[in-house]
Amino acid sequence: MAQYLILIYEDETGYENPDPAVWEQAMVAHNRFAEQVGELGGTLVGGNALQPTPTATSIRGDVVTDGPFVETKEVLGGYYLIEAKDLDQALEIAKLCPAPFGGVEVRPVMVFE
Repeated sequence: MAQYLILIYEDETGYENPDPAVWEQAMVAHNRFAEQVGELGGTLVGGNALQPTPTATSIRGDVVTDGPFVETKEVLGGYYLIEAKDLDQALEIAKLCPAPFGGVEVRPVMVFE
């Protein structure tokens, strides 16, 4: 099976001061997504949520700056690494990934022999 990274891009302001119910709903949705990966024949290899962009440090050449390098509305907030038989299956799985304040991107992991 090939590996695919599901990148979750959202407007992080949706999570700035959320009602506890919003967090609970997000956790339920992501736990359900993890179950659905297996139900669709894929394998969830790993995944993580990322700290908000103010915690980021960017490096371009030898210049280090605090925060993200560019201003964007949607930022990378987390990812899942899955194994799927092909891109079609990976896309079917990714369509179920919760991203209520944005969307997801699917990219195959490059394999080096």
